Amino acid sequence: MSAYSTLSDQELTTLLRAGDHAAYTEIYNRYSGVLYLHAYNKLRNREEAKDILQELFAVIWRNREEIEFRSSLSGYLYVAIRNRIFKHIAHKQNEEEYINSIQISVSAGHCITDHLIRQNQLFAIIEKEIDALPPKMKEVFLLSRKFHLSHKEIAEKLNIAEPTVKKQINNALRILRVRLGIFTFLVFLIKF
Repeated sequence: MSAYSTLSDQELTTLLRAGDHAAYTEIYNRYSGVLYLHAYNKLRNREEAKDILQELFAVIWRNREEIEFRSSLSGYLYVAIRNRIFKHIAHKQNEEEYINSIQISVSAGHCITDHLIRQNQLFAIIEKEIDALPPKMKEVFLLSRKFHLSHKEIAEKLNIAEPTVKKQINNALRILRVRLGIFTFLVFLIKF
């Protein structure tokens, strides 16, 4: 049992703001299980629930100095995961509407121009999300996907370890999958 497990939520959030990784880990260990179950009960998809939970905790760590826990830590986390679930559901509904509109257009014989416009809009969204990646991750990712360099070539070019290259690419793909949703992510994989 770690010394952090005896700390109150308020003590943990104070340490978190100061950059204490062990406090962050304790918060994760304390709340990830119940937050995952909540997400899974709403989404009924294990991977989506895991992705939403991971993104929430990544954002908490990234923004630890600015986050204001107005009520309790548990209340903040519950509202944060709930909002991410709602956003995810809305995003999926938009994807379904988009897919349906494409199917209707194709079955109605609409011209290819409409499809090309939608395709270009979709690619613009994908490019925007790639641009939003952290700079080093974006650089590694683009060298892999756009310029088709191997992990070894990227490692040599950027003077970093090959496992670091692999981790950066995997993290980028995970982030993009969460941000873009599965349909857009599949289109992205086809494009790149």
